[in-house]
Amino acid sequence: MFESGQALYDNEQTHGEPALDSDKRILVVDDDEDILVAAKLLLKRHFGDVVLCNRPDAIPRRLADHEFDAILLDMNFSPGDSSGEQGFVWLKQILEQDPDAVVVMITAHGGVDVAVEAMKHGATDFITKPWQNEKVIATLSAATQLHRSRSEATRLQRSNEALAQASATTSDPLLGDSPAMARVHSMIRRAAPTDASVLVLGENGTGKELVARALHRHSHRSSQVFMSVDLGAVSESLFESELFGHRKGAFTGADKDRVGRLVAANGGTLFLDEIGNIPLHLQAKLLTVLEQRQVTPLGSNQPVNIDVRVVAATNVPREQLLDETVFRQDLLFRLNTVEIEVPPLRQRSEDIPDIARHYVGFYARKYRKPDKSFTADALCSIQAYHWPGNVRALRHAIERAVILSEGEMIDSGDLQLPANHDPVHLAATPHAQPSAEVVEDLHLERMEQRLVETALRRHGFNISKAAKDLGLTRAALYRRMEKYGL
Repeated sequence: MFESGQALYDNEQTHGEPALDSDKRILVVDDDEDILVAAKLLLKRHFGDVVLCNRPDAIPRRLADHEFDAILLDMNFSPGDSSGEQGFVWLKQILEQDPDAVVVMITAHGGVDVAVEAMKHGATDFITKPWQNEKVIATLSAATQLHRSRSEATRLQRSNEALAQASATTSDPLLGDSPAMARVHSMIRRAAPTDASVLVLGENGTGKELVARALHRHSHRSSQVFMSVDLGAVSESLFESELFGHRKGAFTGADKDRVGRLVAANGGTLFLDEIGNIPLHLQAKLLTVLEQRQVTPLGSNQPVNIDVRVVAATNVPREQLLDETVFRQDLLFRLNTVEIEVPPLRQRSEDIPDIARHYVGFYARKYRKPDKSFTADALCSIQAYHWPGNVRALRHAIERAVILSEGEMIDSGDLQLPANHDPVHLAATPHAQPSAEVVEDLHLERMEQRLVETALRRHGFNISKAAKDLGLTRAALYRRMEKYGL
């Protein structure tokens, strides 16, 4: 019977109509050769590939060799056995090997209860023997659609996980172990595990976004997305569309639905950078969304629930934020449950050498340059400079120096710092003394130390110029700098 069935199959394969779902592959597992041949004769007209398997122990190999859109699995593989236990065993193994597998059980009329039990264990559906062709095709068509949906959902989940991981990581670490930065790290460590809103204050280039990413990375939301929005770059007219989303036709040019950033960040962290730039009337709308934890896209009447942790940042000084004509105080209270202030680089000059060395290594690798170090003159120059652009400006200066430096070491000339830059004020360093004390304290060594410091800062820690001003050789100046810990 099997041979005659196979001959019929060969004839159908030659003259039959093309398969409707030509990209779908079906696996049929049954120990009855007649069932296998009948299944292939029927299914080949509707699906692209039909693979037969008459021994269940061959299933793992079949699954390893191919991906199947649906699997037809018999419940019993031993003569006289009607318990369905073997079907349960192989169903379990299939789902362990491929959790997205869609399995349709084959059972006799009397085994319907057993097949229903199999569905409780992960089977998608069942068909009974003898089957009705239309029922088989309809069941398998639905099964292949389910497999497509499962595969797409799995792909999207993995893609989202990869995007979430990529969004939460950055090549720029939050560097510095000065007392000022130790306070920042302490605040991050304590605030990160909570869902409290955090307001990060600091000048441009201090690393406010790095603080936000560190908060996300150490939170229970770290596996979810980190969504950053630069409100300084969002025009007032697009603010609601950008944050809340819109429906097709909501306004001129809205030719399709758009998901807002608040919904896109659902489950994760939303970083609102430069929040001080939002006009007052839009601050009110943002406040309503944060209080209600719901967002209504433009052109829709249906609110969408959101679950996001908000971290906001601004370079607006705290004193201005407290001005009600500039910033709504109720929104400020909502945003600054925890407040972290990132110090400017000039207030933590002791961190500058480590930051500079980090970026020298980073850019040396990026531009395939040999690893470089700094001359003492260069280190003195970068520590003396006031860095109005903070870490961002330092990073750019180091990048330029790595590119332009021709020697094994980076000298002050490679940094191209302004020759007439304002030095760091003496009061900002531990060796500084008030001017009144300079007049009153005539101790020779302390006076010498102050003169050396003054000369260095006057010339931006340019050793050659400072030594000339003091009437010393470079070597003599280096000895005094070492003596006084400069």
